[in-house]
Amino acid sequence: MVETIFVGRVFTGTTAAPIEAAVAVGGGRVLRVGDRAEVLAAAGPGTDVVDLAGGLLMAGFQDAHVHPAFGGGQMLRCDLSAEHDVEGYLRVIAAYAAAHPDKAWIHGGGWSMEVFPGGTPTRQLLDTVVPDRPVLLTNRDGHGAWANSLALRVAGLDRDTPDPVDGRIEREPDGTPQGTLHEGAMTLVSEHVPVATAEEAYAGLLAGQSHLFSMGVTAWQDAMIGAFPGHPDNYQVYLRAAREETLRARVVGALWWDRERGLEQIPELVERRENGRVGRFDATSVKIMQDGVAENFTAAMLEPYLDGCGCATANSGISFVDPGLLREAVRKLDALGFQIHFHALGDRAVREALDALAEARAANGANDNRHHLAHLQVVHPTDIPRFAELGAAANIQPLWAAHEPQMDELTIPFLGAARAALQYPFGDLLRAGARLVAGSDWSVSSPNPLWGVHVAVNRTVPEGEPHEPFLPEQALTLAQALTAYTAGSAWINHLDDVTGTVETGKDADLVVLDRDPFAGPPEEIGATRVVRTYVQGRLVHQT
Repeated sequence: MVETIFVGRVFTGTTAAPIEAAVAVGGGRVLRVGDRAEVLAAAGPGTDVVDLAGGLLMAGFQDAHVHPAFGGGQMLRCDLSAEHDVEGYLRVIAAYAAAHPDKAWIHGGGWSMEVFPGGTPTRQLLDTVVPDRPVLLTNRDGHGAWANSLALRVAGLDRDTPDPVDGRIEREPDGTPQGTLHEGAMTLVSEHVPVATAEEAYAGLLAGQSHLFSMGVTAWQDAMIGAFPGHPDNYQVYLRAAREETLRARVVGALWWDRERGLEQIPELVERRENGRVGRFDATSVKIMQDGVAENFTAAMLEPYLDGCGCATANSGISFVDPGLLREAVRKLDALGFQIHFHALGDRAVREALDALAEARAANGANDNRHHLAHLQVVHPTDIPRFAELGAAANIQPLWAAHEPQMDELTIPFLGAARAALQYPFGDLLRAGARLVAGSDWSVSSPNPLWGVHVAVNRTVPEGEPHEPFLPEQALTLAQALTAYTAGSAWINHLDDVTGTVETGKDADLVVLDRDPFAGPPEEIGATRVVRTYVQGRLVHQT
């Protein structure tokens, strides 16, 4: 039975440009893509005929690196993501604290480093609005946190507290913790934060799913499945949603590799995989976070960072997993059929991940595990062809590849001009034969795929004051960027046989846009909006 027919412009994903067509949907699948008159002839009395009216029908977006349970939970806590200055942050924090007098801790996040001098907010700022309860707020990229004085005291941090091996405590001149905690130093305080209840975590996942549906995202890979300070194990949250069939999207879960442990955790990962394939959730990937981020100088670089004067420092970032252990772990996980999902942002981390994959391939042979490296901010030119050689996908977060304060003030000066010119080499990777898949890393940045596509094509931010394009030679075409967010990510999630393109027989995971971005100027791509989202033919979002 034909339930819905879409009539108008369709980007099928099988050609480089949209076509004029009609698409018939029934039983959760695409029944036919073809001539309008012929498809409309199959309509019955109950068929919903949708005139695209100048809009565009395409496959639903798939986010290859995202944190919806965390992002949705943040939406329900002290959420700073809608503000962009200190006054706005303090106003939201004060209002949240006043509205929740029962909360023992004020917990949330979403602040941006570029708002603060040096990217490091102080405890005294938080003390002005919440002096009587501990406060811990994660920044938007998840690699740092902002604590007030009481939170630091509760955690026992003082001038004599050493930095953990995988992080750094920002300090005042006398060594007193200043209020900003980088990477592993966050855990020193976050382990004292009350863990969200199971119901709160469940509500967060469903809020995250609803938000992603509003952005046209119909499937994703959650890049961090595990228990973290202040948060219950989202593995259990996903399993509950899958069993209760409130999880409507298809989700691949990337099981967290505990960098404080070694190979002894592999049997546990195998067990979690065996028990973690329920309904529309498949915990079949392993996430290995190999380094940090450039803005706080923890991304692992081949050469040292520069200081404010342009001189080399003694710091070249952190490899969170020893490269020898990494190679052994990847070889064993690959042999067990796991997909490996690397966080690899600096050029040394990228090389260490590729070296580990090369050793695994030499030991185990080629396979269909579909490993991928996410973020890829700095890639050494000699490593770019290795992606295709090793069958490793490039998991890009395009929204970051633009001139904006975090790039221009907190990154480029400390990388230096030559190394800064190697950032986000999407074009080079594609030309070298790498498979591109795309994601947002929400709640680190906006989950709007159309904003990511805008930056991938224009290499400029989608909103605000226009800037010169950032390394425009690395730009993608509109078709290439959309394909990365659809067929590319479907491939990485082993869903390419049923989703990712608009073709007869595939699931009707579809999105309707308010315009055809191919028909307008590239600089207006970011203004495109999602008006309808369908999962297996079922309408899950409508504006």
